[in-house]
Amino acid sequence: MTVEQFYGYINGDYAGTKSRLMTDERILRFVNKFPADGSYKLLIDSLQAQNVEEAFRAAHTIKGVAQNLGFTALYKAAETVTEILRAGNLDVADKMPELTKYYNLTMDGIAQLNA
Repeated sequence: MTVEQFYGYINGDYAGTKSRLMTDERILRFVNKFPADGSYKLLIDSLQAQNVEEAFRAAHTIKGVAQNLGFTALYKAAETVTEILRAGNLDVADKMPELTKYYNLTMDGIAQLNA
């Protein structure tokens, strides 16, 4: 899978990311750092612990990283969850399946990109 195909697979913004990072090699270097980020696990753990502040920080981090890397679908899902949590509301159960779907899709795409 090429970097451009990866972005198509995850519903991302290849052109925008390429305009910022300039080369596929640079994009790949940053994309490959994404799996090491623990924000998704922190979000899940914080929601289970009903810690809205920590859940907000984790969702906000996912949103920012996804936006910077052009992971558009993941960014939009994380943005929705972030704004609910920003208001101090832990009721994100109906929004988490979409975030999880795009997180898993992104992780699967990264695995395919490196296969």
